[in-house]
Amino acid sequence: MNKTQRKQQLRFRFGLAVVVLSLVILWIVVTHVIGGSDGPRSVSSEQKQKDLYIAEQPTLDVELLTVNKYSRPGHPLEKVNGIVVHWTANPGTSAIQNRNYFEGLKDGTGTYASSHFIIGLDGEIVQCIPCNEIAFASNTRNDDTIAIECCTEDDTGKFNDNTYESLLHLVTWLMGRYNLTADDVIRHYDITGKDCPRYFVQNPDEWEKFKVDLQNYILLHGTDRNATETSETVSH
Repeated sequence: MNKTQRKQQLRFRFGLAVVVLSLVILWIVVTHVIGGSDGPRSVSSEQKQKDLYIAEQPTLDVELLTVNKYSRPGHPLEKVNGIVVHWTANPGTSAIQNRNYFEGLKDGTGTYASSHFIIGLDGEIVQCIPCNEIAFASNTRNDDTIAIECCTEDDTGKFNDNTYESLLHLVTWLMGRYNLTADDVIRHYDITGKDCPRYFVQNPDEWEKFKVDLQNYILLHGTDRNATETSETVSH
């Protein structure tokens, strides 16, 4: 091999190396921007969610129960560690009808039951018990959780759109108020194994979707925690 041929071979090898290096760099860039975008975006979304909370209180119809030993014992709820989602298990009834049922227990039926909030078929939210008192709803978690009952149209237990949207608003607002995460939102089933709320028990994928919807609701409607909080009319 003469000198000219060696030079040509060196140029070829150098050019080939440049091409390979360029392809490697291009692959890294494409992988980071497209293939690896979920990782950085997820971290960013999680961090952003931590900085946000739902400042706007949902519209509440405050209809507190009479203090009594069967449905509103008046015992203090000193620490809120979670939110428990229930269904009323009596399809077609309204939020106020379920509230009135809890109120009627004071007359001594021997049944102990209540909830802090009840969400109706039209999305109305009735508050039955102050958030700083316990409700008889979640068994061993009565003393550290807030309970939400949801009305349904039929015995499948699926919440209609109005009920679902109000549930998202109420739960995310409570999450912000008590510095909770979606992991602190549970079903009655998760405490006792009871078929409650039925649709989310029988369709666990829908429960996971609900947890994701909570996070997305905060990202969409959240306010920075450094912003001035709005005044609250909720009964404490």
